[in-house]
Amino acid sequence: MDLELEFTYEAELGEPLMLPNGPYGTRVVVPAVGGQAKGDRISGTFVGGGGDWLLVGPDGWGRLDVRGQLQTYDGALLYVTYGGVLEMNEKVMAAMTSTDETTFDDQYFRTTPRLETGDERYAWVNQTIFAARGRVAAKGVEYEVYRVT
Repeated sequence: MDLELEFTYEAELGEPLMLPNGPYGTRVVVPAVGGQAKGDRISGTFVGGGGDWLLVGPDGWGRLDVRGQLQTYDGALLYVTYGGVLEMNEKVMAAMTSTDETTFDDQYFRTTPRLETGDERYAWVNQTIFAARGRVAAKGVEYEVYRVT
């Protein structure tokens, strides 16, 4: 089994809505307000509503629940959803409250994207497993998305 870089993407995020001290931790709802995907087979712009429903637990880890839509430059629509985990360490917390960024190695930030579409040109994504690593970027987050071969 190998990993092949399929595409990168940056998601621009809006202002978070904090719901602190719930029974499972702090919920952070963050709207996705834009973004770009770039790769040899998948490139496009994030469109429509979307966002991240992050749960930060008392253990200092965030559990991601992300949904959105990607419109490829050739007109296909892909639904994108993923769960994952984010280590909420000091570098992440500092970057989330400023314009600082993290590197991919500054934290454990891993997701399992699932893509789906009815467009025949991209039907292969419906049967593909993806894994990604992330980092905090100046206006949101950035991911490297790998296809598991």
